[in-house]
Amino acid sequence: MSDIDQVKDYLLALQDRICAELEQLDGKAVFERDCWQRPGGGGGESRVMSGGQVFEQAGVGFSHVFGNEMPASATKHRPELAGKNFQAVGVSLVLHPRNPYVPTTHANFRFFRAGDIEPVWWFGGGFDLTPYYAFREDVVHWHETAKTACDPFGDDLYARYKKCCDEYFYLKHRDETRGVGGLFFDDVNDAGFDKSFAFLQSVGDSFLPAYTLIVERRREHPYGDRQRDFQLYRRGRYVEFNLLYDRGTLFGLQSGGRTESVLMSLPPRVRWEYNWCPEPGSAEEELYREYLHARDWLGETI
Repeated sequence: MSDIDQVKDYLLALQDRICAELEQLDGKAVFERDCWQRPGGGGGESRVMSGGQVFEQAGVGFSHVFGNEMPASATKHRPELAGKNFQAVGVSLVLHPRNPYVPTTHANFRFFRAGDIEPVWWFGGGFDLTPYYAFREDVVHWHETAKTACDPFGDDLYARYKKCCDEYFYLKHRDETRGVGGLFFDDVNDAGFDKSFAFLQSVGDSFLPAYTLIVERRREHPYGDRQRDFQLYRRGRYVEFNLLYDRGTLFGLQSGGRTESVLMSLPPRVRWEYNWCPEPGSAEEELYREYLHARDWLGETI
């Protein structure tokens, strides 16, 4: 079995596990499956769950695409790969809950290989959390789970990839982070294929334990129009980041991926309001003051 086949098998199984657990967690809606083919080579399966009790919309997509020339977004930091053939396999998900007290989350796990003679390969991915009304215990649990996934592979990995996440999911034009971070890694190959793949699996397997506990804690929290309006307003930041900065979105569009599948990460409902500011001392103001900047959630030197 080739290296990419091993990764593909794991990611397909991960997609199945995540979808099955999210359906059980929601208790009402189920994922609709949409298989697609890419004209330039490859394809995938997008799974979308809408109108649930817990999830207003949830998308979990698998793709395996290949072609004769790397897209520009993939060679921006690796110009030596321009013009080489490539294969990319990955699972990407974005979950938009209905209750404003349940955070939105995103995760991505991927593998690239470029060239035939002495091919270049690397793993990338991670997960991040975007609360609207944040609870410190949830954020600490999220980061503790992330650290536990990283620790067997190096004492410095959590700190390094946590910092990368804070820097990547940062909206420069707003001067704020998208949420409370998590892990973000790319170009992982220094330890060799087996250990690098094991690291990807450790992070991938930790996503559900990190997120589902938070959902269970907050899914029944009462809310009203004010909280719902704030949730929709803050979802606008999610749209801004995905369309302006997200590398995965750019890669999907530049590589000729299916547009509906690439953009399934966008929320089903969202709003913008000109020059909106939270009321001083409000719960909404607390999100801006306490959570929308990089913080050392676990008390370590990062």
